[in-house]
Amino acid sequence: MKKKLFTFFKIIFFLSIGILFIWLFLKDLTPGQKKDILISIKSADYRWIILSIIFGFTSHVLRTLRWMILMEPLGYNPKFINVFFSVFIGYFANLALPRLGEVSRCGVLAKYEKIPFQKSFGTVVTERAFDMFIFIILFLVNFAIQFKRLNVYVHDKIYLKLSDKFLGLFSPHLIWAVLILIIFIFGFIIYRQKSKDTNLYKKVKHLFVGFWEGIKSLIKIKKPRWFIFYTVAIWTLYLFMTYICFNCIPETSGLGLNAGFAVLIFGSIGIILVQGGIGVYPAIVAETLYLYAISGTAGYALGWILWLNQTIMIIFAGSLSLILIPVFNKD
Repeated sequence: MKKKLFTFFKIIFFLSIGILFIWLFLKDLTPGQKKDILISIKSADYRWIILSIIFGFTSHVLRTLRWMILMEPLGYNPKFINVFFSVFIGYFANLALPRLGEVSRCGVLAKYEKIPFQKSFGTVVTERAFDMFIFIILFLVNFAIQFKRLNVYVHDKIYLKLSDKFLGLFSPHLIWAVLILIIFIFGFIIYRQKSKDTNLYKKVKHLFVGFWEGIKSLIKIKKPRWFIFYTVAIWTLYLFMTYICFNCIPETSGLGLNAGFAVLIFGSIGIILVQGGIGVYPAIVAETLYLYAISGTAGYALGWILWLNQTIMIIFAGSLSLILIPVFNKD
């Protein structure tokens, strides 16, 4: 009973964060601006959204093939269709609760392919570790590319507001120094927790140990070139899935691929922070597009278009997978 209540409150907590972000973004908008957001969403060119969904769907096909490569060294060759269904069921479960998807898709394979849960879960850890490694590299590349624009953002959104309140006591360089100092302080606190053997340190240590073990296990795979190819292709499809949607509304149709790259990377953080990125993802997209002189209303509208695009695909495909997987496994 306690476990069910805890799970329930976790779901409510993360949904509350999403709703809070929606409120924070909308509270200062005028009725006219809110109307503009709705008009942009309703009048969007949905042909581009359909193409974006095709890119997203293809990325999940490649993710399925990549996961099968990880299971091959363990001596298992599951049916493609079962692995494919389990991937979408996992994404569907993640909309309800973070990390529930990893458990769900391994449970599906345990039922329909008789693959022990522990073994398939180990491959998921490896997959997630490698994707996190790629994401960190892409984040650093994106940060380097966008640094000048981020500097302008810090000046406009943080420095000017602080200067108005504190009579110019802050400079852009000081703000960057404070942000870096906060990161170092956080790292030092985590390091200090080592001697205290607290739960925080254990969790962080467990995360990095799992990350490292996952990376090391990649040397066991039989098709490393295909694994790398699928990984590059997956992230490329993610990029074009995002970038294609820029053509949905006139305000963002002229943006380049670097803007799509920025939205992909920064938007992914929102999905990591809150399950499904509800509320957070559109707000991050709007703030990211501010770097490219896109108005908040247009950026927010595009953020919701991107979020709805991905979420509806996962809900539809995940629900269909739950229905079809027993049909494909009648025997």
